[in-house]
Amino acid sequence: METETKDTIPLWLAVAITVCVSLPFGIWVSQINKDLTNIPIWASFIVWAEYFALGAKPAALKIMVPAYLLGVIAAAIIMTAWVLLGSVLHDKMITPNDLSLFIACFVGFCIFIYAMKFFPVTQTGSLPYFNGISMMLGVYFTGAFPTVLFTSDPNYFPLIAGVWALLAGLLGAALGWFNVTILFPRPVKSAPSAGHQPAGI
Repeated sequence: METETKDTIPLWLAVAITVCVSLPFGIWVSQINKDLTNIPIWASFIVWAEYFALGAKPAALKIMVPAYLLGVIAAAIIMTAWVLLGSVLHDKMITPNDLSLFIACFVGFCIFIYAMKFFPVTQTGSLPYFNGISMMLGVYFTGAFPTVLFTSDPNYFPLIAGVWALLAGLLGAALGWFNVTILFPRPVKSAPSAGHQPAGI
């Protein structure tokens, strides 16, 4: 039986504090080093929401983090395959390398979605797994990752985007934990039920 708790700090205030804690990662990183890109905290906020969706308890991190990581890796591999395939085919139906993108996505997603059945964490953590995929694709296609500091070779861009998506995800997981922690939940005494009144009352 779980102990009934009451938050010391209201949720609306804890969320506002947590948002402010996250902001430096989204606005100051590029100021520290001009060759870096700010952490895409929009991705962090989505992972933060995952923490609540999975129960808002530290145990959720054991599912979230590895499932999200596997999703990021899957998307990074698919995008790397697209870049490499495009450099070979030099195709263009409507836009450059669009056929290569169709091929890479079709084959890649067939493989990585089918592979979920072999990894229990991607079954219990299907939400963070798919979010890992979508956040990596979002970071990659919006260019929300650094290139100059590491390499200007586009063949490596999916890998760098994957690292940045992973950092954003880890930040989001930390924000979720922090948000719940600063609520400072405290146990409260529940009133005795009508059917179990102490003797003499």
